[in-house]
Amino acid sequence: MSTLVTADNVIQLPRRQAGAPIADGHLADADLDRWANRLARLLLTRGAAIGDRIALAIDADVESIVAAAAVRKIGATPVPVATGASAAQDARFGITTADRRPELSDAIDWLVLDDQWTLRRYLVSSDAPLSITDLRAAS
Repeated sequence: MSTLVTADNVIQLPRRQAGAPIADGHLADADLDRWANRLARLLLTRGAAIGDRIALAIDADVESIVAAAAVRKIGATPVPVATGASAAQDARFGITTADRRPELSDAIDWLVLDDQWTLRRYLVSSDAPLSITDLRAAS
């Protein structure tokens, strides 16, 4: 299970084995860290912060794992939204896909993973580990 580890002023997920980025539906830990760092930075720029509850309405396994890791990296709590449900209680922000977005509540600020805006910002954001300074700057 992923947990936050603070060492040398950097937040990282524990490591397992390195390998191909995605093999048999599994994500190498180094890639999970890099992908989650990018997504965490997008969440921070949108105003998400430590202690927030962030709704996750994502069906794909890899994207769901990366999103949950990104949420944990910023010290927030991932809250899964089941198919057919429109929101997660007390969530201000959420992560979803274009397929799921129409069924979801507008009361939540949704980051749509496969949206062009999101993809452009994701691809140019840093994949370096988040530091405590990154988290403080966003709050």
